[in-house]
Amino acid sequence: MKSTIPTWMHKHPKFRLAALLFAPTSWLVVAYLGALGTLLITAFFTINSFTGDVVAKFNLDNFHDMFTDPAYRNVILRTIGIALSVTAICVLFAIPMAFFMAKIAKPKSQKILVALVLTPLWASYLVKIYAWRTMLEPGTGVVDWLLSPLGIHSPGFGGPAIIIGLSYLWLPYMILPIYAGLERLPNSLLDASGDLGAHNFYTFRRVILPLIFPSLVAGSMFTFSLSLGDYITAQIIGGKLQMLGNVVYQNFSINLPFAATIATVPVAIMAIYLWLVRRTGALASL
Repeated sequence: MKSTIPTWMHKHPKFRLAALLFAPTSWLVVAYLGALGTLLITAFFTINSFTGDVVAKFNLDNFHDMFTDPAYRNVILRTIGIALSVTAICVLFAIPMAFFMAKIAKPKSQKILVALVLTPLWASYLVKIYAWRTMLEPGTGVVDWLLSPLGIHSPGFGGPAIIIGLSYLWLPYMILPIYAGLERLPNSLLDASGDLGAHNFYTFRRVILPLIFPSLVAGSMFTFSLSLGDYITAQIIGGKLQMLGNVVYQNFSINLPFAATIATVPVAIMAIYLWLVRRTGALASL
């Protein structure tokens, strides 16, 4: 059977690869951008209060209600605060863990440690969250059972529980990029810093941190965006506390345009976040 690929493509493998990837890439772009476009357009529609049908009439009532209602403003600020807190906690735990894996552990142990970091990702999302619900149960949970003799009690269900649960869920997504960045960091730079009399903290602040900053940014894109759009964790261990995802879930079946309006908030926040990250030049250094 005669090949349908032009002769010039055989001579230029890059063009051949681009041609083969054009169809699936175009489909993904159309599907993704099409869904976002539909979401944005629907956010400007309204709903018939009598029939419950969507009315395709352009208006800004949904955005006005969202930004003028204190309850929705609090949900937006709370969600951003939780996402930032989760990202900060993941950074604090991930840096020492990744540094030990990349620079202190023996080469044979590094593979085992990487596998151990990946192991929680194989477990079901719901299983892990319900496990945290059991551990954080006030009075009867594992946290109270272990720490109550020390005068420390479980935070119960609410904001702290959500932050703990999400930090546990997304920590591997922060460890792995930082580990990859530290693995590329030459040991000679650390030795040179020590030979010149720099203390450990100074070496970390002036040598290590600037070089792994792109890895921190990459990890934060996962932890921040995943926390921003999560709603199951808040539903299971958040008590009466709500995040943006919960509001979208509750309004989806009764007021689709308003649910789409709420859903545009995390999309807009991530767009601004990515724009700020791009201005730092961190993505170009990955």
